[in-house]
Amino acid sequence: MKEMTKRDQPALAIDSIEQRVESLLATMTQAEKIGQMRQVDATGERLSPALVEAVRTGQIGSVINQTDPALVNELQRIAMEESRMAIPLLIARDVIHGFKTIFPIPLGQAATWNPAIIEEAARTAANEAARSGVNWTFAPMVDISRDPRWGRIAESFGEDPYLSGVLGAAMTRGFQEANPPGAGAIAACAKHFAGYGASESGRDYSATNIPENELRNVYLPPFKAVLEAGAHSIMASFSDIDGVPASANAFLFRTVLREEWRFDGIAVSDWNSVSQLSVHGITADDREAAEQAALAGIDIEMAGNVYECHLDDLAEDGIVNQSMIDEAVANILRTKFRLGLFENPYTDPEAFPAFGDKHAKELAVQAARESIVLLKNDNGALPLNTRAINSVAIIGPLADAPYEQLGTWVFDGDVTLSVTPLTAIRELAGAHFEVRYAPAMESTRSRSTELFEDAVTAAQESDVVVVFLGEESILSGEAHSRANIDLPGNQADLIKTIRSVGKPVIAVIMAGRPLTLGNILDDVDALLFAWHPGTMAGPAISDLLFGRATPSGRLPVTFPKVVGQIPIYYNHKNTGRPPTQEDVVLIDDIPIGTAQTSLGMTAFHMDAGFEPQFPFGFGLSYTDFQYTDLIMSAKRIRPSETLRISAMISNVGDVDGAEVVQLYIRDLVGSVTRPVRELKAFSKIHVPAGLSKRVTFDLSASDLGFWRRDGSFGPEPGEFHLWVGPDAKSGLFATFSLAD
Repeated sequence: MKEMTKRDQPALAIDSIEQRVESLLATMTQAEKIGQMRQVDATGERLSPALVEAVRTGQIGSVINQTDPALVNELQRIAMEESRMAIPLLIARDVIHGFKTIFPIPLGQAATWNPAIIEEAARTAANEAARSGVNWTFAPMVDISRDPRWGRIAESFGEDPYLSGVLGAAMTRGFQEANPPGAGAIAACAKHFAGYGASESGRDYSATNIPENELRNVYLPPFKAVLEAGAHSIMASFSDIDGVPASANAFLFRTVLREEWRFDGIAVSDWNSVSQLSVHGITADDREAAEQAALAGIDIEMAGNVYECHLDDLAEDGIVNQSMIDEAVANILRTKFRLGLFENPYTDPEAFPAFGDKHAKELAVQAARESIVLLKNDNGALPLNTRAINSVAIIGPLADAPYEQLGTWVFDGDVTLSVTPLTAIRELAGAHFEVRYAPAMESTRSRSTELFEDAVTAAQESDVVVVFLGEESILSGEAHSRANIDLPGNQADLIKTIRSVGKPVIAVIMAGRPLTLGNILDDVDALLFAWHPGTMAGPAISDLLFGRATPSGRLPVTFPKVVGQIPIYYNHKNTGRPPTQEDVVLIDDIPIGTAQTSLGMTAFHMDAGFEPQFPFGFGLSYTDFQYTDLIMSAKRIRPSETLRISAMISNVGDVDGAEVVQLYIRDLVGSVTRPVRELKAFSKIHVPAGLSKRVTFDLSASDLGFWRRDGSFGPEPGEFHLWVGPDAKSGLFATFSLAD
């Protein structure tokens, strides 16, 4: 093996990279070029002879799912020393929310509203992955997700384009901008391009029907933000969009991605999605699938052999232009140069921090703590006072489930690093109070009440009850869509049974999606929504339960009351008949025999109203924040000017806390209808008890832009509403206008 070199080489100049790409292309055979466009599954404890030979002969440019550093280094050695062109391999792995140390699921990370902690978590994950030889991850996922039935909402940053773009860019920087430079950086991948989160009925892989105006105004902006942050690659969606599957969609990958955005990195298919074009019915066979994917601009086929079998013939027959193949290979080589792989393809595990080191664990605690959202806290039920209680009952199937707390898509997560809530609470309790534990259910899906009796006994003998409920990790993620998003199994019955004991009941929910909680809300005194918090779930939850920290998580997605409200999201259109509380006539209020009439004459469900259970941006604290003194630099700005907005945020409680201050606007009249509110900025601030801080935002005319009726992008003059507040339903209000 060549001597391993440190990842400390200076970045190559752009001209130098382009010259080197052109030089390689000029000497590569067609088979070697097509080899660069192939990614194969390298799962296994040893390297197969076929894989070794394919690397040696230049038939493969990337592998996925090999994380043994010795085997990775051997593959790279073969590529660099035994293949004709000496081109290093891309080593891919799904590093979604951690590698060995697992951070909250991305939806939970979004609830932190803290780009800095998301960036640092990604950097830590990148270091752990690079230790194993991984140099390419398929994250961040920035699909706008407005349907919690969809299992992959867990991997998203929620429903808002602006928030998703900011947080996706932060994750991208974390993966790719190593500290020190060159050490542990891995390539990020924006996925899934585009509109995957709009799958019909929340069913994974289903069709998406998104008009171009909605596509450009809602679904594409987060991708653009991530690419502007420097993401080296982008992945096609599994789904079709308006009848054309993404892996064959030239509008997305050539018109938007290459021509409009000038992206020159890698476009990769999803797993075997090129051959699935024939299953969609857009192609008749694999040859046509290879043709359409190549013409659309898919550079690398993941885990399929369609390019291998047909691309050479398609080029020879003149169906796929040779220049398209050369362009795809150039994108791949360019990315390998940018990653420094030609200078250092190998990994030295000893050059990286140990898995799950002190920094990683401390960061995992902080990320989990900031991700957890306090949704209810009647009469100050939380925090629990260790001096005022003698015993706590810890009940529920997720109180001591080290694997389940990690969440979806954690192929490499080390369960032995997990600290469960039960473990952390017992450690905190020490000699101060007694902890009684009863799982009550074998799993979150159990329908048996056989173990309820032990839980009731524990509750009866304790001063307060903390019930850990939710979803096991397998119930969310890819292909794990749910039609009913209530708590599964007998969990609601468990809550009611425990409530009947007459003790204070605190619920902690761990889940990969928003759940419909109406059937338990009245039976709990407080509710912490913890998502799937990751490795250090226990210390984070314990800190919040017992007041060692104050909740600061805020919802990145709207929580519906019932599944029939879906899709429900804050930045909806006004319609011609917007509802108000006065308009709503609920089904139970309609007298029997009422004559036929259009009750209310507005847009609502008569069995659920029009409000969600919890709005976007919502979250409680152990203290109270007051918003006052909204100041704007002007009431009218010209297109060349910036509007400065500020407000005073006062902590009027007696506990230090963090507040997420959110800026929303509404464009009242446009050439196309505009949302009732749009998030344009936010700031997470820490305010000590009794003190105040002024938060300032700058809003430019370009921030008011949108894709207009004529297909152009930009702001339109007119009147605007503006709010500065704690969520999408409240806040200080003002108006301003944009001049012609």
